[in-house]
Amino acid sequence: MVEKQLSSRLLDGINYLLLLLIAAACILPFIFIIASSLTAPEELLRKGFILFPTKFSLVGYKYILSTDIILSSLGVSIFITVVGTLANLLFTALMAYPLAQRDLMGVKLFMKLVVFSMLFSGGMIPTYLVVKETGLLDNVGSLIIPGLISAFNLIIMRSFFQNLPDGLEEAARIDGCSDVGILFRIVLPLSAPVLASLALFYAVGHWNAYFNAVLYINDSKLWPIQVWLRQIVILSQGGIGDSTNFGEDFVAPPAETVKMAVIVLSTLPILIVYPFLQKHFAKGALLGSVKG
Repeated sequence: MVEKQLSSRLLDGINYLLLLLIAAACILPFIFIIASSLTAPEELLRKGFILFPTKFSLVGYKYILSTDIILSSLGVSIFITVVGTLANLLFTALMAYPLAQRDLMGVKLFMKLVVFSMLFSGGMIPTYLVVKETGLLDNVGSLIIPGLISAFNLIIMRSFFQNLPDGLEEAARIDGCSDVGILFRIVLPLSAPVLASLALFYAVGHWNAYFNAVLYINDSKLWPIQVWLRQIVILSQGGIGDSTNFGEDFVAPPAETVKMAVIVLSTLPILIVYPFLQKHFAKGALLGSVKG
């Protein structure tokens, strides 16, 4: 009995040690990036790896925020993230709810098509031609509309809807509620966990996206923040980039300092939003998961 207790405690100690090592491996890069972005460039170049800066400097952030174009692009990113996430959730729910009805004709066929779209896509050039022919070039709609519904998120939301008690919908139909009314008055209010989880997935995707903006938007005034941050990193490295919006006196600090400040600036908004959604995140992902 004593040997079993000792072995159990030893196993618990090993598990705790492994978890601490994994947590440190995840946290240390964030500490390094934040500390490096707040360190004087000469100290960063001299030491290379810093966890606790001894000489603070905001030169990287001053460099990034030295032009008004960054603030306007930040507004574009916020607009795309907020409006795009709301549109994603709305259209995903509108498609997931009917597919969650087991008596709907052709459900299996539609689900096979959804899974097929996860494996195969039209490709970059056909997608560009579709965006062009629909008049979405140089329009922020091109960053929202082509990806309104994610097949993976659709499957999660559909599975969550299927797990809701059937008696709720039956009672609502007896009271004369329509399918649209059931969705918006009963199903969605009960789906806060999965909606919060998918909102985080969609919001992170919109906030970090830059490739579609490079493809579909030529007007630099409509570029989201990620595109401009990419341009700043290129300029700080002495590469080829569009520097016309930064002025002739746009002298870059060391590239490493700029990179660290860019990473912090692009990650901070999501880190601020995440704690408000975290309590729903694990529950929504679990309840909406596909059960085998």
